[in-house]
Amino acid sequence: MAGAAAAQDLPRPLTDDDFIPFDMEQAAIGHQLFYDPILSGNQNIACAHCHHPDFGTSDGLSLGIGEGGEGLGPDRTPGIGANKIRKRIPRNSPGLWNLGAKDIHTVFHDGRLSISDVYGNGFNSPAQEWLPDGLNSLLAAQALFPLTSQFEMAGNVAENEVTGAVHDRIDKGWSILAKRIRTSSYYGSAMVAAFDEIETAEEITITQIANALAAFMAIEWRSTDSAFDQYLAGNTDALTVTQKSGMDLFYGKAQCSSCHSGSLMTDQKFYALGLPPFGPGRTRQWDPYARDVGRMGESNRLEDAYRFRTPMLRNIVLTAPYGHNGAFPDLESIIRHHLNPRTSQENWTPQMAALPKIPWLQKTDFLVWEDRFEMERQFNKIDIDAIQLSELEVQSLISFLHSLTGFSVNSPKFGVPEGFIP
Repeated sequence: MAGAAAAQDLPRPLTDDDFIPFDMEQAAIGHQLFYDPILSGNQNIACAHCHHPDFGTSDGLSLGIGEGGEGLGPDRTPGIGANKIRKRIPRNSPGLWNLGAKDIHTVFHDGRLSISDVYGNGFNSPAQEWLPDGLNSLLAAQALFPLTSQFEMAGNVAENEVTGAVHDRIDKGWSILAKRIRTSSYYGSAMVAAFDEIETAEEITITQIANALAAFMAIEWRSTDSAFDQYLAGNTDALTVTQKSGMDLFYGKAQCSSCHSGSLMTDQKFYALGLPPFGPGRTRQWDPYARDVGRMGESNRLEDAYRFRTPMLRNIVLTAPYGHNGAFPDLESIIRHHLNPRTSQENWTPQMAALPKIPWLQKTDFLVWEDRFEMERQFNKIDIDAIQLSELEVQSLISFLHSLTGFSVNSPKFGVPEGFIP
């Protein structure tokens, strides 16, 4: 092992045993569902519009353009007329790599979904006791919530029966989506064949839909064959000299591994990094600011204000921009922010955010950034200390992060179906 990154500092390599086994036939159905707008309220947006492999399973935007938008990635437009979007999606679209890992117990930037039996169904979630039974994984539960989000996939109130039902109770929206799948000539028969617990299409519920989506995402975007993974498995020649230097920094002087720890390179905890705030935020009821208070919105604990979950890092090179709101366009800028948040904030400009111009939203996009009192509150909550690294050391860290890219990312098992319309 090289330098400071002694064997005891490095995680063990990921293996097949680290992942939940999923059914390939169910995954094939999930593959079609993931790229099909049938699961959106107005049937005009699919999961893939915000999580596309061309953008590392994200969308290339700081804050996404959801229901009502048109196109794909950074070229996606906000729509026109009555169908135009009313709000940007409040947070950056996360990558989907390795979400089928057994050790993952908390997801979403604010951790609002986690493994727990607080409601008797295996999960602590915004749906509380209304989450359906029979979900095969945390990933299956996670797949359900964009479907009922007004600005992601459900649509605006009064536009369709799904969003109207969700405003009554969240599970009623899922029932409507399940009916669409039950009455589909393709999905109905395919699900009966793939799921042993149902004998007729009439028995299909949102549970089978979520489980199929989870099976697809877990199989399609498992990534364990990067140069770093090969190094962990014993191939000491897998990394370049510069990458080894960056690894030493990551697990040593730069202190990256104090949060990005373990085989998944995350401690799944929450930290306030003082990223420049913008966009609509996830404003709590009665909050006078259009801000994002992060974990506090879920925990209701003041000490959690502005904290966000530590992300996993495999294939991080592919998922720009970076941060819970996509504030930084490249690895160098997000690394430098970690090294000195105050200086980074002073040097940051709104032009660094990947935000397509939306005339009716631009006046409010940076209101919180321009509020010096709120900015000071956020800065005073920062959990990390400044670290001095040389220019060469920063570049070595970047090189190491490149070694986390899987060699097979461009040859997935399923790929983008021919019928997908951006």
